[in-house]
Amino acid sequence: MRSIWNGSINFGLVTIPIKLFPGSEERTLDLDMLDSHDGSRIRYKRINESTGAEVEWKDIVKGYKKDDKYIILEDADFENANIKKSKTIDIEQFIKDTEVSDVLFKKPYFIKPQKGGEKSYSLLRDALQKSKKLGVATFVMRQKEHLSLIGVYKNALVLHIIRFEDEIRDTAELDLPKEKSGKKEMDMALSLIEQYTEKFNFTKFKDIYNAQLLKIIESKASGKTTSSKKIELKPTPAKDLMAQLKASLEKRKNKAS
Repeated sequence: MRSIWNGSINFGLVTIPIKLFPGSEERTLDLDMLDSHDGSRIRYKRINESTGAEVEWKDIVKGYKKDDKYIILEDADFENANIKKSKTIDIEQFIKDTEVSDVLFKKPYFIKPQKGGEKSYSLLRDALQKSKKLGVATFVMRQKEHLSLIGVYKNALVLHIIRFEDEIRDTAELDLPKEKSGKKEMDMALSLIEQYTEKFNFTKFKDIYNAQLLKIIESKASGKTTSSKKIELKPTPAKDLMAQLKASLEKRKNKAS
């Protein structure tokens, strides 16, 4: 596995040299875009707006538009914006692991100690496990500042990049329903939740969509046609809510017995 960021974690006055590794990977099929008329592959070109000529990657730089002119930025400029945050992950505070909403989480990265950092790495990992706390830290990676949480997963320190507050949209825009639930309906819903409550088993859940899509691809490749199934989604009317809750409970009980 190849590291994507090298630097250190600062934990008080303790410095831990570390490397970051991607902690997740995409499970999508590699699909190309084609012209529907003849099936030819569509390719994107980097075109100079003034000359119309294609530009090679090595000749492309980044710029910020200011007063109708572009200020060209070099790699050193991005690092100099905050040299410390480009090289260090400073843990600024610790919080309970139940304090952060799931909607904030974006992507996990595994943390591995570099030579000389093994003992302090183990200390931080074990202390986080024992205290059931997460470290809150900020750092810069790929020319962007990130807010992150540092915790433990399967004996490894893991850094979760989370969203800043201004990246979450206001739910007031959704025009959500305001009516309150009745007591009988609430009691029934809580019973249903209790019936479905069990210990989370990570291995129980598999991504089957890609496998099913691959079957369709193989079927079409052999000249077979596939028929689409129509699924009709009907909202449960308010008058039928209790009946449907009762039926759900019975179904769950019968399945468990």
